Amino acid sequence: MQLGGHALVADDHPLTREGLALAIRAAAPGIALDNAGSVAEAERAVATRRSGYRLVLLDLILPDARGFSGFLKLQHLLAATPIVVVSAREDPVIVEAARALGAAAFVSKSTPLDALAAALRRVLAGEAVFPPQSLASPAALSLRDRISTLSGAQLRVLLALADGRLNKQIADSLDITEATVKAHLTVIFRKLAVDNRAQALLAVQPLLAATGTP
Repeated sequence: MQLGGHALVADDHPLTREGLALAIRAAAPGIALDNAGSVAEAERAVATRRSGYRLVLLDLILPDARGFSGFLKLQHLLAATPIVVVSAREDPVIVEAARALGAAAFVSKSTPLDALAAALRRVLAGEAVFPPQSLASPAALSLRDRISTLSGAQLRVLLALADGRLNKQIADSLDITEATVKAHLTVIFRKLAVDNRAQALLAVQPLLAATGTP
């Protein structure tokens, strides 16, 4: 498949990045590649690459990610760009969460190069690629739908809240006022159908819980 444009590989292990890059080149020889070793680097790459990306391969566990927090950040930035979640684990709960949140695919790091390239060709053709046993539950889909209504600013506040930060700490880290944080939290609680911080954290815990070492 000859395909122009750019793809982004976000993984903190250089050898893994190279393996993923080989798979992308095999799937789409004409595509150019950018690399990132953290979510922050991936965010900067997205901001810099004004032409956008045709494909993103994202290691689920990066140094500055917690559960699906990195995925959620990039998803808000990338809009319709397909994101392929890459992980050393194939826990059905993790796979289900990836599908429910709108990932284009979930692939194991142990997948042979030719099989990975084949999966990426399918993703580039508009298909969703997941292990056969993966089936998103109604609860996971409902949570995805609620999270999808959050703005980028609201999502950043929610993720900061999940890190245990107080309102003042959230305001300082995001360079906004405490009043703005409180306003965002009010909207977040309404959209997640919860009444307070504790309930909000419980609602998103399945997506932000530790997913293991990659």
